Amino acid sequence: MRINTVAVSCAVGCAALAAMIAAQPSLAVFLPALLKAAVMTLEITAGAACVAVPMALLAALLKMYAPLPLRWFAIAYIEVFRGTSALVQLFWLFFVLPHFGVELQPVPASIIALGLNIGAYGAEVVRGSIQSVARGQWEATVALNMAFPTAMRRVILPQAFVAMIPPWGNLFIELLKSTSLVSLITVADLTFRAQQLNQLTFKTVPIFTVVLFLYLVMAVCMTLIFRWIEARASKGRLGRP
Repeated sequence: MRINTVAVSCAVGCAALAAMIAAQPSLAVFLPALLKAAVMTLEITAGAACVAVPMALLAALLKMYAPLPLRWFAIAYIEVFRGTSALVQLFWLFFVLPHFGVELQPVPASIIALGLNIGAYGAEVVRGSIQSVARGQWEATVALNMAFPTAMRRVILPQAFVAMIPPWGNLFIELLKSTSLVSLITVADLTFRAQQLNQLTFKTVPIFTVVLFLYLVMAVCMTLIFRWIEARASKGRLGRP
C-alpha cells in the first residue's frame, strides 16, 4: 500500500467519523470523553513501544551472540511471551505479582506487559533482519579489523534497520489494538470508556462504531508514519537525496 493510498484511507475514515457525528449530534456529547480515552490509548502504546524495542534488540543479540546462559535466558523470554496469551501475561503482572510483594499500578502493568509481549515478537524481527544482511558486509568488517560492537553499530544494524521497518510497523499496529485488553484491569483507555458510556446510555451501535473509526484512524496514521520512515530509510541506503 503506497503512502498516498494510506492517506486517502485516513481521510475517508475521518470523513466517515465526521459524517456519523453530524448525522447523530448526540454523539458529540460523548466525543470529548472518547478522544481523551484515545489519548490514553496512544500513551500506553508509546510507553509499551519504548519497552518493546530495546527488549527486542537485546533479546535478539543475546540469542544470537551471547554465551549459553544468557542465550538460554533470551530464548526463554522469547518463547514464553510468544507462546502465552497477552491477556494472561497482563493478569499475571497485575494480579499475581502482588503475592510476591511486587505491586504494579494498572498503567505501568499495562505498559510492561504489552511491551514485553511485543518485544518477544520483535526479537525475531530483529534476528531475521540481522541475518538478512549480506555475508559480504560481515566479511568487510572483518577485513577492516572492526571490533564486533563497532561493526554492529556502524555496518550491520543500519542495514538491518531498513528491513525491520515494515514488520515493526505491523507489530506497532498490533500493539495499538492490544491496548484494548488493558480495560480489563480498569485502565481508562478507549475501550474502557466506550464500555462505560454504553452502560450509561445503551447507545451501543453509535458508540462502538465511533470507537471503531477512532482505532482505524490511529492505525492508519501509524501506518503513514512507518511508510514515511521506510521511504526515507530506503533512500538513505540507496544513496538518493
